[in-house]
Amino acid sequence: QVQLVESGGGLVQPGGSLRLSCAASGRIFSINDMGWYRQAPGKQRELVARITSGGITTYIDSVKGRFAISRDNAKNTVYLQMNSLRPEDTALYYCNADVAVRGSGLRYSSYWGQGTQVTVSS
Repeated sequence: QVQLVESGGGLVQPGGSLRLSCAASGRIFSINDMGWYRQAPGKQRELVARITSGGITTYIDSVKGRFAISRDNAKNTVYLQMNSLRPEDTALYYCNADVAVRGSGLRYSSYWGQGTQVTVSS
């Protein structure tokens, strides 16, 4: 049993900042990659940022230089620092993690949080 819980979303003005957090809990043996995805109304879900267990990061082009993903392996938590927010960043942001459950024999499965809403508007 694994749960991912996101927090930190909200309503901000263009140019503002938000910091999203996602904590994984449950019968976790290990976590490989973690990432943030987002889905805006009428659009497909897209990868925003991803980070490996070793700290290698990947970003979608539109957020490079503005967003930063990080993780705290001791806390099973991934963060997304979002700066210089734009209206087009408005979306439901989902946390994702590849997790091996205790007793699974290192069978990694993808888990998703319920999402946290980010709205950028003046």
